[in-house]
Amino acid sequence: MSGTRAGPGDEVQDELVDAVAREVQLRGMATPMVLFLEASRPYRPLGGQAMLFFDPLLRGILTGGIVGVDRVLADESGIERLIDRLEELDEASRWDA
Repeated sequence: MSGTRAGPGDEVQDELVDAVAREVQLRGMATPMVLFLEASRPYRPLGGQAMLFFDPLLRGILTGGIVGVDRVLADESGIERLIDRLEELDEASRWDA
């Protein structure tokens, strides 16, 4: 059946995405990160090579030493999941305030 998640690889990626999104949110950078990731859309076909170019900026935002950030940002699905999770967390924090 298409659309269902397969196996532990996706669970690990979801956990990484959640950890990165929470780190970004704690720093108050959710909206700027979403804007940055959306603006980087034209460079995504270059894959991990484009993310190496943006590495200094990302390390400035994600200095918490989250292992696996590069795996989240290395492919389109990871980036899209991160954008979705950041938007979810940002929306939820607005209601809590």
